[in-house]
Amino acid sequence: MTVRVFAEGGGNQDRTRTAFKKALVQFFRKALGKGPQPRVEPCGSRDEACDDFCRSLEKEPHTCAILLVDSEDPVAEGTAPWAHLQRRDGWRSPVQVPPDQVHLMVQCMETWFLADRQTLIDFYGREFKPDALPGYPNPEHAPKRDVMDGLVRATRMTDKGEYHKTRHGFPILERLDPAAVRARCPHAEALLSTLAARLSVS
Repeated sequence: MTVRVFAEGGGNQDRTRTAFKKALVQFFRKALGKGPQPRVEPCGSRDEACDDFCRSLEKEPHTCAILLVDSEDPVAEGTAPWAHLQRRDGWRSPVQVPPDQVHLMVQCMETWFLADRQTLIDFYGREFKPDALPGYPNPEHAPKRDVMDGLVRATRMTDKGEYHKTRHGFPILERLDPAAVRARCPHAEALLSTLAARLSVS
């Protein structure tokens, strides 16, 4: 069985979607090691990701479709990802959604960066200000606005300039240490564990 990850991100240009796909593929390869890998489908907007995912559930029964989108908001303890998205976004599916096939970047992709500050330091250089980043022990508790504002403040004086999602975000994602991310971001750990389990029987 093919495992396909329908991921929010990459915008609406081929260039940026290709860069996002390359970064996420590399992140998964480092996390999952040798052996089968998921197919990454960069979908652009979160609504497009949901539509593509639901279409795959309905039309491709021999594919294991995985939805990966930003939570955008805090996820209440004990709340399943699909329940969070139904409540927040009003999403519905024409078929039953398997609970282990919906995953969240809580609260956004950049949250993963907080879990691996060394990669940020290496990427931006000596003028990077790590103390400007939110200091939550669990990065997933940091509001999205705090994460984004912190990245801007931390990078403003670097040679690369203020954080930019496509110019900086995708190369950073590609360089992240998955072990650091999964150790501090429980929803990332759930995603990678699901992928490993699904791929082992695909």
